[in-house]
Amino acid sequence: MRVIGIDPGTAIVGYGIVDYEKTKFNLVEYGCIYTDKNIPMDERLCEIYAQLSTLLDKHMPTHMAIEELFYFRNSTTVISVGQARGVLLLAAKQKGLEIKGYTPLQVKMGITGYGKADKLQVQQMVQRFLNLKEIPKPDDAADAIAIAITHINAMGSLTYGLNSKKPLSGKAIKKDKMTAKEFRELMLQK
Repeated sequence: MRVIGIDPGTAIVGYGIVDYEKTKFNLVEYGCIYTDKNIPMDERLCEIYAQLSTLLDKHMPTHMAIEELFYFRNSTTVISVGQARGVLLLAAKQKGLEIKGYTPLQVKMGITGYGKADKLQVQQMVQRFLNLKEIPKPDDAADAIAIAITHINAMGSLTYGLNSKKPLSGKAIKKDKMTAKEFRELMLQK
């Protein structure tokens, strides 16, 4: 399975492409699509569409996982991000991808197991899931990778996922916040 994760925006669209086969994650490519804030919005949206279409043609993912919009204090921001998100969805739909949206809370839960995890904890889990030497940069790309991993987890594909014959740990969770290492140990029964 090949999943492209998307962290939508107008100035920066983060993306991460992850393969999942035989219980192994493999990072194919990650990065950002950038647009110049000084050009008109319609041109920026065309640029986002064109660059994502090129990525989809190059890597041919079967699924797209994209962050859902959440509350913004600035209504102008939510409208422009919504427009960019629409363009991203259109490009994926035209390529025949299965599309699923995830809220930031779902992404935190899907990758760390804790809905109030901070950004660093999410990034550390991305690093660990993919066995990387360092956390992917910039943050928008790391977030997109986390969204892709969350989708894979939600599909029940992991060894400790929904289709697993291996039971989850019966260890009691004694605190409301845990490190990425503690979460992984809990999930893998170490």
